[in-house]
Amino acid sequence: MARESEFLSLSDRALHGVIGPNSRHLALIEDAFKVLVETPGGGASVNGSAKDRAQAKRVIQTLADRAEQGAEITEADVRAAIGAAMGGGGPPKSGPGRAEAMALPVGRRGAIVPKTSAQANYLEMLGRCELTFGVGPAGTGKTFLAAAYGASLLRRGQVDRLVITRPAVEAGEKLGFLPGDLNEKVDPYLAPIWEALNDILGPDDVRRRRDKGEIEAAPIAFMRGRTLAHAFIIVDEAQNTSRLQMKMVLTRLGEGARMVVTGDPSQIDLLNPRDSGLPHALRILETVQGVGVLKFQAQDVVRHAMVERIVRAYDADASARRPAADLEDPDAA
Repeated sequence: MARESEFLSLSDRALHGVIGPNSRHLALIEDAFKVLVETPGGGASVNGSAKDRAQAKRVIQTLADRAEQGAEITEADVRAAIGAAMGGGGPPKSGPGRAEAMALPVGRRGAIVPKTSAQANYLEMLGRCELTFGVGPAGTGKTFLAAAYGASLLRRGQVDRLVITRPAVEAGEKLGFLPGDLNEKVDPYLAPIWEALNDILGPDDVRRRRDKGEIEAAPIAFMRGRTLAHAFIIVDEAQNTSRLQMKMVLTRLGEGARMVVTGDPSQIDLLNPRDSGLPHALRILETVQGVGVLKFQAQDVVRHAMVERIVRAYDADASARRPAADLEDPDAA
């Protein structure tokens, strides 16, 4: 098959993002598509078969577009773009009504831009629906993007508060024995959220907003009896809520409020997994007006490449076991 070369004109910023530290990004692209990528100045030259060139060019253009939007390009971005190109899909595309979903200008290291089409659809859904469910395996960005979107609303003054809640599974009575005030008791259970917000806003801004009450964290139990108005609410690790807890927290929505519920139905830690409120809520609310559901898949994992392989292995094992489980529990959600 004939190997030819094509040249893509790129700005210095885009070219820097495409090349990556020590040309690591280029090496990943070359290994994935068996092409040779050179950067003679002013762009990138791609040499290979027609099919390989087309896929490599798609990845390069995706990374270049992200860099032009001010996003930091990481190896995870490169792997996500390679996966999309190999799967025949392209990068998230902009268009009418999607501009806000394409970039969140709140990241300390540049704008936060969706890495996959699923992430772009998720951000669009967060802007469109009063209640959004983001469900799927670890590493798909569902919690990080929810935190980023909430932070962007808070910065623009579109909500008064960012409220974060999460079930303290394995805590129960133990929660009261942890030292310190409520924040110090709850923080260990919300570590992933704080890590995301610190990365997005910076520790000083997060601390200042917490002191002012603009960012609030509380366990699910502390939501009872409250009405949360003009707030963006994140319910994280929702697979570990009971059905009663889920109904309770969903009905906290007040005027001008929006909520996102994140979780992985395959990672239920409750003593009785059938009591989980997440699969139950998905089953009965998915068609309700104002509710959006985004189901991430293994191919949407944007963490380390090993995470996707781990998720796929567990999914395969679960699929092999499911027929027997379904026979035992015909009402399983």
